[in-house]
Amino acid sequence: MAGNILSISQPRFRVQPLSETDIQRIHEATLHVIEHVGVRFPSPRALELWQAHGAQVDAHTSTVRAPAALIEKALRSAPPTFTLAARDPQQDLPLDGDHVFVGTDGCGVEVLDLESGQRRRSCLQDVADIARTADALEEIGFHWVPVSAQDRPAHTRSLHELCAIWGNSSKHVQTESIVTAHEAHAAVRLAEMVAGGPLALRQRPILSIMQCTASPLAQDGGSLEAALVAAEAGLPVGFMTMASAGSTAPATPAGTLVVGNAEVISALALIQLAFPGTPVFYAAAQTAMDMRTGGYTGGGPEDFLFGAASNQLADFYHVPLSMGSFATGAKLPDWQAGVENSLSTFMACASMADMLLGVGLLHGSRIWSYEQMLLDCEIFAIIRRVLQGIRVDEDSLALETIAAVGPSSHYLAQKHTRQNMRSLWMNRFFDRRPYDTWEALRDGPPDFARAKARQILASHQPLGLDASLSAELGDFLSRLDAEEPA
Repeated sequence: MAGNILSISQPRFRVQPLSETDIQRIHEATLHVIEHVGVRFPSPRALELWQAHGAQVDAHTSTVRAPAALIEKALRSAPPTFTLAARDPQQDLPLDGDHVFVGTDGCGVEVLDLESGQRRRSCLQDVADIARTADALEEIGFHWVPVSAQDRPAHTRSLHELCAIWGNSSKHVQTESIVTAHEAHAAVRLAEMVAGGPLALRQRPILSIMQCTASPLAQDGGSLEAALVAAEAGLPVGFMTMASAGSTAPATPAGTLVVGNAEVISALALIQLAFPGTPVFYAAAQTAMDMRTGGYTGGGPEDFLFGAASNQLADFYHVPLSMGSFATGAKLPDWQAGVENSLSTFMACASMADMLLGVGLLHGSRIWSYEQMLLDCEIFAIIRRVLQGIRVDEDSLALETIAAVGPSSHYLAQKHTRQNMRSLWMNRFFDRRPYDTWEALRDGPPDFARAKARQILASHQPLGLDASLSAELGDFLSRLDAEEPA
């Protein structure tokens, strides 16, 4: 297990909303859709690969219809487990089906300023500050680029973001912001510089790439090209469906799962056809359209069910899962945020998703909140404790201690209490103070979380990059900044 990173491991109970028959039917329906309806792959390189392997390709519409046998054979070459390497090997994350790790979310465009509390556009310094805060939190296992560095050139923004995270944290980085082949080549080069060369990066991939599909039943051309570049360098690659029931997917959850599954496994199959054995992962963040407004919900019972069901599908294909969790639709760290993030994370954790995303973002992944980040970590810690279950053995039954105390006394002075007290969950931000204390101050969990974030930024010193390497990365970025956008 990773060094000082908290994870959920071997829970005492699991949530499985789909039966084995349900999973098989969704799988067969998915293969039918891929073969007879098709998935759009608007990338010349992708279309050439499909055609070379016997798929039916419509060059005019970029639609690929691949035989079921081809998809199944390609997926069988994907490794079932692999490790997300970190700059600090003690922070490595084994994606082995036995751990759940939590990451930040991305890529927001606004920040609730930690000092003023006002909403403003995000910038590169925010990326660095959030990375440094996440580096200090044992609940955070890896980074997504949390917010957009809007003060940097658009054609190199994603690369500045990567370097800002590497400079402020030694944990693994997974980016969702590399969406062209040009960016991917540059990102691979930066990762090679940090890792110590192409071979070192292939052996210990400190960077992984996540791409979004384009529901319904389509891929993004630039993202496909970027994923192929990353896979060629040995980086783990995943594709995330964000199919929305009622708008970009059928109104039924089962139909939404079929559409999203077709998008994801067709993309993973393409990567395996191009580079067999490349580490890949399934990614999902399905939701349901708000039937009153047509808007993105970012939370609701369908989301929670999608979280657990998607993990069952990823397990069926023997690949790790990156699951959208947290990422509440609430505008502030409030009751709605607590309910949505607790339930979505419980469902994803209880089904043992390998990677959970969403820590820190509000308003459907648009607005970053430091307070929400810390409160989300508290939620994860609670769920982690719940899923550990209840240990029953000679020590935990405590018969000798019960006999020693007898009726009408207390256990405060018992050695057994001192030995086991730290196994009980301890709050950091929940308000358990006497009412009179609260009444005098009128503060609460968001205030406690805000103070903790400020304390971390004021005192935490991450494992930084070597000065010469930082200068080399800076020179490389400066040259890219000066180039004309591709």
